[in-house]
Amino acid sequence: MTCRVLFMISSMRGGGSERQTLLFLKNLDRSRFSPHLYLMEKAGTLLPDVPEDIPIHTFEDVRKEPLVYMPGRMMRQQVSHLEDLLSTESIDVIYDRTFHMTLIAGPAGRRQSIPRVSTIVSPPDLALPLVEKRFVRLKRRRLAKAYQTSSQILAVSRIAAEAAKQYYQLPADSILVLPNPVDPAELNVSNTGQNRREPSSTLNLICVGRMTEEKGHHDLIKAMILAQAKWPDGMGGIHLRLVGDGPLRTDLELAAKEIQSPHAVNFSGALSDVGPGIAGADALVLPSLFEGMPNVVLEAMALQTPVIATRAGGTIELERSEPTILWAEPGNPDSLANAILSFASDPRSSTARTQAATRLITEHHNINQTCRTLESHLLAACT
Repeated sequence: MTCRVLFMISSMRGGGSERQTLLFLKNLDRSRFSPHLYLMEKAGTLLPDVPEDIPIHTFEDVRKEPLVYMPGRMMRQQVSHLEDLLSTESIDVIYDRTFHMTLIAGPAGRRQSIPRVSTIVSPPDLALPLVEKRFVRLKRRRLAKAYQTSSQILAVSRIAAEAAKQYYQLPADSILVLPNPVDPAELNVSNTGQNRREPSSTLNLICVGRMTEEKGHHDLIKAMILAQAKWPDGMGGIHLRLVGDGPLRTDLELAAKEIQSPHAVNFSGALSDVGPGIAGADALVLPSLFEGMPNVVLEAMALQTPVIATRAGGTIELERSEPTILWAEPGNPDSLANAILSFASDPRSSTARTQAATRLITEHHNINQTCRTLESHLLAACT
C-alpha cells in the first residue's frame, strides 16, 4: 500500500512555494506515495506542468458566494470541503505549505484524524500582518493551534523557524529546518553561464517575483534612478527586466517612468519558465524586505548567474563559509544602487561568488536529498 498524501497550495501561479510544491510532486517516490494536489483555485502558469498521474482537487469547484457577508463563512466552507475530500479520497497524510493552507488543514485534519506535515515559508511576524489585513490576532491563535497539532513542522530557513517559534509560542524543538531545494535539470537551459554580455555592453539585470510590498520593487526602481545618475561614461547602459505580476504593478510602471532612459525597465509579466531569462542576464537582483528562502536565488545560483541581493531573512543563509552574493541592505535604495554600480564596474569579480554558489547548491539544496528527507517525515506521520 502506498501512502496517499495531499499537497496543499493556493494556486499554481508561479511563486516560490508553488515551484517548490511542483518540484516535490515531480520527485516524490511513486513506489511509496500516491500524491494528490489541493488548490484553492485551479489557475496559474505552472498548472500544465503538474504530472498527469496526480489528481487535482480544487475548492473553486464547490465555492458558493454568500448572499450576505459574514466573517469566517468562506473559511468554514473551505474546511468543510477539505474534510469531505480527506474522507472520500482516503488521504493518509496532509502536506500543508504556507499559513493560508495551514489555517484550513489544521481544523479539517484534526476532525478527520489525519496527520499533517506543515511547512513555514516566511517569518510569520512579518508575513501574517502584511498579507492578512483583518482578524490578524484571531488567525495567529488559530495558526498556533494548527501548528501545535502538526505531526511535524518544517521551516525553509533557520530565521523562519526561530520567528515561528516565538510568534506562535511553539516548543524549541518543534520545528526542523528543511531548506528549499533546486533541480538544475528542471531549468531547461543549455550552455549555463556561457552567454554573459561583455562588460562594455549594456548591463542586463533581471528581478523575478510577485509585485507585492515585501518584495522591494519600489526600492529597486529608486536604486535604478540613483545608479543611472552615477553611471560612469563609456560603460554602456543599464537595463532591468521585471518578471512577475501583482497588485503593485501599475504603481511600479508609473515609478519606472522617472528613469532617464525610456527603455531602461521592461515589465515581462508572469512567466512559467524563468530559467532562460535568468541565465541570459548579467545578474539577478533580489531587493526583498524579508524572505523565507528565496527560490529565485537558488535558481540563479544553479544557473551560475551572479546574484545581487538584500540581507533579508533566509536569503543570508544562502551564504555560508565563502561569499556567494553581492549584498545590499533591505529597504535602502542607496545601498542597492551602490551594489549595482559595484557589480557594473567589475563584473568579473563575481566569478568566485558564482562558483561558490554552485558548490552551495550541490551540497545543501539538492532536490534528491531534500525530497527523501520530506518523504521520511511524511511516512513517519502516516504510520
